[in-house]
Amino acid sequence: MGADRSALARIDRKLLASFGDDEALRTVRVPATAAKWSTWKRYCDSAGISMGRAVTTLIDRELMGVFETHAGDETPVFEKRATEELAIREANVAARERETDVAEERLDEWNDRLRAREGEIRARERGLELALKRASQPPFARVKVGRNERCPCGSGLKYKRCHGP
Repeated sequence: MGADRSALARIDRKLLASFGDDEALRTVRVPATAAKWSTWKRYCDSAGISMGRAVTTLIDRELMGVFETHAGDETPVFEKRATEELAIREANVAARERETDVAEERLDEWNDRLRAREGEIRARERGLELALKRASQPPFARVKVGRNERCPCGSGLKYKRCHGP
């Protein structure tokens, strides 16, 4: 707050120094509280115009009101700026909505892919579990077949003549 007033005072001094002594200039000081000053500054910043231009606009409007002259379709500066800013913000919102829609579609695709891969992973896990169960079970115990006994393949021959060699 203090920096703003000191900066304005320096600018005033530079401007006044640039004019000659033959010109009569007066600086008008308006008593304002710090809260009013900061509110006015925020208002001007949000409208995107300088504080001096805003004061000039207000004075022009007052003079038009006093003399009841209106310069045709001329809209106030703040209204113009607010309309422009609104149009810009609406365009930004529309662009963000389009980006959001595209991002949502992309997320839906990714979710579908993720579900499919999760299904694949579950199937692999089931296969792995079955393989682990099979590996943990002891192998089938082989029955020792004697040489002269019938072959277990069912051929009817002795083991030594069928599968023995």
